[in-house]
Amino acid sequence: MVEFDVLIIGGGGAGMQAAMEAAKTQGISVALLSKTSPLRSTTGCTGGGINAVLQENQTGDSLGQYEQDTVTGSGFLADPDAVRYFVEHAAEAVAELDGFGVPFFRDSDGFIAQRKGGGASFPRVSLTHGHSIAHTLYEQLLRTRVTELAGQCLLELVVKDGAIHGVISYDINTGKVVPIAAKAVIIATGGYGRIYWMRTTTPVGCTGDGIAACLNAGIPFKDPEFVQFHPTALADSGILISEGARSEGGRLYNVLGERFMERYAPESMEVSTRDLVSFAIEKEISEGRGYGQGMAAHVMLDLRHLGAKKILEKLAQVYNTSVKFAGIDPSAEMIPIRPGAHFVMGGIDVIDYRTCATVVSGLFAAGECACVSVHGANRLGGNALTELLVFGKVAGASAVQHVLNSQSSNREAVIKASERWRSKDPGLKNQHLFPQLVEIRNRLAATMWNKAGIVRNGTGLCEAVSELNDLQEEYGTFEAGPYGQKGDMEFVYYLGVRCKTPDLSPFKYVTG
Repeated sequence: MVEFDVLIIGGGGAGMQAAMEAAKTQGISVALLSKTSPLRSTTGCTGGGINAVLQENQTGDSLGQYEQDTVTGSGFLADPDAVRYFVEHAAEAVAELDGFGVPFFRDSDGFIAQRKGGGASFPRVSLTHGHSIAHTLYEQLLRTRVTELAGQCLLELVVKDGAIHGVISYDINTGKVVPIAAKAVIIATGGYGRIYWMRTTTPVGCTGDGIAACLNAGIPFKDPEFVQFHPTALADSGILISEGARSEGGRLYNVLGERFMERYAPESMEVSTRDLVSFAIEKEISEGRGYGQGMAAHVMLDLRHLGAKKILEKLAQVYNTSVKFAGIDPSAEMIPIRPGAHFVMGGIDVIDYRTCATVVSGLFAAGECACVSVHGANRLGGNALTELLVFGKVAGASAVQHVLNSQSSNREAVIKASERWRSKDPGLKNQHLFPQLVEIRNRLAATMWNKAGIVRNGTGLCEAVSELNDLQEEYGTFEAGPYGQKGDMEFVYYLGVRCKTPDLSPFKYVTG
């Protein structure tokens, strides 16, 4: 068993920020545990930029206006106090990134360039890519004393007498159960967009591990119904087309050639909030004004009028994504798009935004997996990266403070939990596990998209509950868990589940 003072679960922006903040205190041991390399986190997939009020006097923007836009965009369901704290610390987060060396786009005067995002009254999206932020944070992380534990899946939070004492993880490469004792734990595992499978912009690792572990430990899952759908994802793969495409003047058209946003938001048009634009697209499709049929139905995003020069200069990522993943030159052709699950506003219940604490002593949460209540029912474009940095830092500092005021972790409780996992029978009840798993996954996605997606009603949700119960019962017909020593059987690691299959040849798979 290994032991650390502070253990962070999740290697995205919030996790790395929390780890670096915790590592500032001398004598505190810090570890960062993640399923993949931090460079493959969801943070690296974002492309819309990061929100902050940087030039208040020059632009006319203000912290008050930023706060008002965020609360209004949330459907007035965000916590105003948390939002105020959030907007007050946003500029500090951007300035720190700038100091780290994140390559922001600049205006002619050398200031960080900003554009207007959906639901914003002023330009406050600082132009950069999540890919750049992830790489820069990782470079800074390498300068610290943080121990990196990549290739580990979280299995359980060890909670006893209302306090966290460590976690049980699963080593993907060896198949071993790993007990880790810790005085403080920060959950930063991201969202769960893959419940919609291909109808999401998130990586395949976004399976809600941290939220599930917290639920099992008795921590509430707050606002699970608030799922944000990004309006523009490639129709056949779900890969994100940045909101910048609409901010720079992209237009949406249905099969009749109508610029249909005139019907839904005649003033703001394509730069309306994401929920409104997503709803409009799905309504056009459901009423037969989309291109194609069924799950292949879509509308078109037109950038051709912007010209090749502007697209390559301002929307290089959009251009590259369209060419590489759709085979389309956006300066010459329209891009087929449809909404995809993009962000979850709900998550682990954070009881104090000033500390990111949960109801379990010593357990903190930050990032998309946490519900600090700054997004309410709808997140504004550009606020996700800001949230990661602002509250990642808060969680890191709070965890250190908890460690300085706490006693040693209960190593015995961690050891007992690991022994319980190791004693589980690894035998498979269904020898055709792999194809069955894929079938269940696809049916889960179809149920979630059609009955718990963008447009929902009582009848559909009741049907979804019944179908999900059936799928859960089917899932219970086999076990996929820890299997002892490496090499004692043939493995396939697919979408977070490690399992044995008698014949892999008919299937595509990812090796562990």
